[in-house]
Amino acid sequence: MTANPFLGVLFHAIGGLAAGTFYLPFKRVRGWSWESYWLVGGVFSWIVAPLAGALLLNPDFRAVFAGVPFRSIALTYFFGVLWGVGGLTFGLSMRYLGMSLGYAVTLGFCAVFGTLIPPLFHGELPGLLAALPGWVILSGLAVCLAGIAVCGAAGLMREKSAAGAARAAGDADLNFTRGLWVAAFSGVMSSCMAFAFDAGKPILEAAQAAGTPPTFCNTPVLVVALLGGFTTNCAWCLFLNARNGSFKDYGSAPAGASLLLNYVFSALAGATWYLQFFFYGMGTTKMGDSLEFSSWTLHMAFIIVFGNLWGIVLREWKGAGRNTHAVILAGIVILILSTVVVGWGNYLGAL
Repeated sequence: MTANPFLGVLFHAIGGLAAGTFYLPFKRVRGWSWESYWLVGGVFSWIVAPLAGALLLNPDFRAVFAGVPFRSIALTYFFGVLWGVGGLTFGLSMRYLGMSLGYAVTLGFCAVFGTLIPPLFHGELPGLLAALPGWVILSGLAVCLAGIAVCGAAGLMREKSAAGAARAAGDADLNFTRGLWVAAFSGVMSSCMAFAFDAGKPILEAAQAAGTPPTFCNTPVLVVALLGGFTTNCAWCLFLNARNGSFKDYGSAPAGASLLLNYVFSALAGATWYLQFFFYGMGTTKMGDSLEFSSWTLHMAFIIVFGNLWGIVLREWKGAGRNTHAVILAGIVILILSTVVVGWGNYLGAL
């Protein structure tokens, strides 16, 4: 595949925008429990959209899997299941750390583990350290972590100053030490999507051999990996439906709400969510084989950038002081700088 790092960074940026935006349609769902609209959205994000994309973009979808070793398919699915566990524990880290700090810390762990462990597992990390492009990429990772830390500091500042006396006095659920362990676990599990893409490389190669355009060769990988994520999330949501008596949501909506619109907005959220990994998969094909590991960091950085930008647009930072606004903007700038450094490293590696 022909490397084009700048195009790869652009694809990762679009994927980050989708990831930072997907939850907005859920805010229009009325009268449903979280588990109900999350599962409906999940059907579209983890089943319908990946399968539709793969069928449309692969000339011979069935032929792609015909010659792929079962071990590769099983590992891709398995890592997708583990990634699904990370998504479920992500919410628990929000409980113990608060939304802003939990978001930054968890994605920080996810970025580090998802970026460094695959090349370490394959014994490629020493080789990266032997050349200038590898050092530039690692410098970009360091800048990314600095940006994440700054965003987390801004989150702490906001949560101390912007939510009134109760928050200023401290929430009983907030527990930094416990939250740090949960965030680390969630980050490790969530980073398994990077492992799923790594395990799915034989599927990617089979798609290319079957005539799929190189940019879209990861779409069959997504079908398998996201099926694993759906398995985890579906089991949990159905458990919550049974425990909370919310199965009725799927066939009714309370007065003043529309059942059809609830499905439409949930489906829209799910399809938007899928686009993050659709463009992530496209981006990895353009980053260059030797430095492809940097894709995960770019993905995480762009999610944090666009997630915080939406927070500013939607006035979630209303009530925070000027210093807090300055810190969050500084964090976003640092994260953008990290993507430039990583992109430069990939460009050097492609020369």
